[in-house]
Order: sequence, then structure tokens, then C-alpha cells
Amino acid sequence: MGTRKFRPTTPSRRFMSGSDFADLTKGAAVEKSLVAKKNRSGGRNNRGRITARHRGGGHKRRYRIIDFQRDKVGVEGRVASIQYDPNRTARIALIHFMDGEKRYILAPDGLKVYGSAGPGNDTVITSETCDIRPGNCKPLHSIPDGTVVHNVEMNIGRGAQMCRAAGTSATVMAKEGNYVTLRLPSGEMRKVHRKCKATIGVVSNSEHSNHVIGKAGKSRWLGRRPHVRGAAMNPIDHPHGGGEGKSKGRHPVTPWGKPTKGYKTRKPKKPSSKFIVKRRK
Repeated sequence: MGTRKFRPTTPSRRFMSGSDFADLTKGAAVEKSLVAKKNRSGGRNNRGRITARHRGGGHKRRYRIIDFQRDKVGVEGRVASIQYDPNRTARIALIHFMDGEKRYILAPDGLKVYGSAGPGNDTVITSETCDIRPGNCKPLHSIPDGTVVHNVEMNIGRGAQMCRAAGTSATVMAKEGNYVTLRLPSGEMRKVHRKCKATIGVVSNSEHSNHVIGKAGKSRWLGRRPHVRGAAMNPIDHPHGGGEGKSKGRHPVTPWGKPTKGYKTRKPKKPSSKFIVKRRK
């Protein structure tokens, strides 16, 4: 796994960088039984109106079905391949379980293909008593304090919702009663039930955040349409628009006049708020 730089054959190539894909298994085919059709909305709702701006176009994708629940308890699986997933920043690992079933999981750093040379974990398992090795999944109450985890559940049995992006991880800080305190990548300290599962290690492809897109066209490949500044618009199109020369005129707002940049939109009676020990801000 590393970063690839490009020769400056064009102005956009001069600063562009991307993954060299050295961490992927060469010649590994996508498991067809774990692939599904992926429909895209282009940011439109069921009435055809744009509700999420700056979305549309992009390369066609197929969805890889990922096992976020890790509910195959006590059955060891061998890592068959490390693969690219166009729908997420992390790499995914194809696991062949001893009972014949195949599943995709998020690949952590240090996970190796079974039988390959070099240090690393080449088998994974979900169990309360398994070793603290990358890729193994355990309930939070059986993970020692200070351990780095990812793919963390918020509700028992619902499947992982936290720490799934490339290079992210949470740290087990303390245990008290039925809850375990985690420090999340944002700096937030949050309580999670002790029976919720988490996977050991850091999510793979940690250098993803250092890659430079380089040109507008690459954003379009990813399905991101142009994001125009409000100050560059006319007054009829945006509250920041108009004026002679560059002018601000008012505090930052959305195109519909609601405050932004720090404006709190979270409802005070949100059920999960009581589990936040320390906020990220």
C-alpha cells in the first residue's frame, strides 16, 4: 500500500496522486454471489426534485455486500484475497469460512492472504475468547483497555456503524457497568453497550486522505457535480449573491437562508445524546 505520483504531462497531472494498489491481491475476481445491483438517485427524491445537491453522473458501480454484523461466531475463516471496493475508501477482504460460506469484510491493516509470506494475520474469527489480532471480532467487554478497534456497533446485533472509513479507528478507554467508553476519531468520547461487537485493528488504506484528486474530471468520475460558491451567484439564486465586486454582506447561510458553519441542527432529545461523554467540539 502506497501513494502513486504522476508525471506532469498536463497541468492537472502535476499535483495528482493516488493509490498504487500494491496491497491488492493480483488476479482476484469479484465474488459474484456477494455482488448486487446499485441504483443511483442523482440526488433526487421520489418526486424527481433535487434534495441532495452536487450529485450525479459518475462511473457505473456494483455493490459489494459487506458483513458488518460479523455474526458467524466460532467459525474460523481464511483470507482468500484483498480487493478494491468502488463504494468505499477502505479495502475489503474475501473470507472463505471452514463451513464453505464466503463473505466480504472490511480489511484492517495487517491482514494477509492465507498462505502468503510475511508477518500478519491470515485467518479471522468472531469469538469472545479469540486473540487480539487484526480482523478478529469480539464483544467490547472482552477487549482490553487501550486496544485500537474499528467497525464498531452502536446497537447490539444491528451491525457496525462507526469507524468504517479508510484509516479510522477507535480506542477502548474504560469499562463501567454495562457500558464501554470509546474515543472516536473525531475526539468524541462515547459510551457503547458492552455486548456490542468491534473488530480489532485499524481500517486499511490509511493513506487515502493524502491523495490529491488533481482535476475536476476525477470528481465527476466519482459522481460529484460542481459545487458553486454562493458569492459567485446572483441575488435571486443565493443570499450571498450579487454586489459590486467581492462582498460578504451577511453571515454564512444556505441557499434557503438557514445559518451554516456551526449552526446546530441536532435535536436535543436525540436518543443517543445521553451516551456522549465528551463532545468533539
